Amino acid sequence: YIGRSRHLRQRVRQYFVGSEPRTRMAEMVGIAESVDAIACAHPLEAEVRELRLIAEHKPRYNRRSRFPERVSWVKLTNEPYPRLSLVKRISDDGATYLGPFGSPRTAQAAMAAIHEAVPLRQCSQRISPRHPTAACVLAGMGRCAAPCEGGVSREDYAPTADAARALLVGDARPLLDAARRRMASLSAQERYEEAAAHRDRATTFVRTAARMQRLVALAACAELVAAKPGFAGGWDLIVVRHGRLAGASTMPGGVRVAQPFVDALVATAERVTPGIGPIPAASAEEMDRILLWLAEPGARLVRLDGIWCSPAGGAASLHEWLTVAEVSRETARPLDDHRGLRPIHRPARAVG
Repeated sequence: YIGRSRHLRQRVRQYFVGSEPRTRMAEMVGIAESVDAIACAHPLEAEVRELRLIAEHKPRYNRRSRFPERVSWVKLTNEPYPRLSLVKRISDDGATYLGPFGSPRTAQAAMAAIHEAVPLRQCSQRISPRHPTAACVLAGMGRCAAPCEGGVSREDYAPTADAARALLVGDARPLLDAARRRMASLSAQERYEEAAAHRDRATTFVRTAARMQRLVALAACAELVAAKPGFAGGWDLIVVRHGRLAGASTMPGGVRVAQPFVDALVATAERVTPGIGPIPAASAEEMDRILLWLAEPGARLVRLDGIWCSPAGGAASLHEWLTVAEVSRETARPLDDHRGLRPIHRPARAVG
């Protein structure tokens, strides 16, 4: 088991009290042999170290963050007639990706939202103008340009692919506009459950696109140095390279010249070589923690190598609509219990 705490003694002691309700923790204590501690400069470094160690060792008694590689991506292929595809890994193939999604189900919901806004082909066959085939039912519904019939050139199909690509990496408003029109039409026909399904699919897309655009913006910065007031006075310092926490330290309060502390941290920070894809050097969860830290009150940008920006009209600009949509979804079924069914009391399990 891997965890973090400001007060290690108190954290360990709580597992040995009789009020611990979790059977798994009681089992863990029964077979534990030792406790190893790693001192960290500040809470953000502790959070990131915890995530990395859990992903590396996959401890039996940790439930979350053990398998960051088990995610799904929506891929806009780089074929002559691009289409959307659900994949588990990112390749260096020139395609455009959206994600990561925690499950294939949510990825498929986002794909459906894109298909409702842009008439991309949905078949997986290889298309060649020299070998036309019969169109599917989507062509008759006006939801596909039917390049399989041979009457659509690559140049004619390109605007459709460009529109889908723009939704993934830039302006997400056309997708939301299409979803709103469809929702209004269904609501006018009193088909409220179908309208809610469109809302939920659009919500899934907007939430994921906004997150990915934030991650991509951070990953584009070759180096970012920031500071924030520390828990016990002074300053917490971080170095982030391509979205990965490369260094962490503290600076005592009352220091008049901070540059030597910053220079020392930058000089000793981890060298980061970015890989492929929109998040090339760290897990999405690690980057989320860094972004939350940077957004906290008092955080200051000390140095930046690169451009840290988000697309105008991107999914993040739809935050207000996203908040309303998520509240509507939660209140639509107020009697649903999302906590999971667990017994109030479990008898102690014998260990040995």
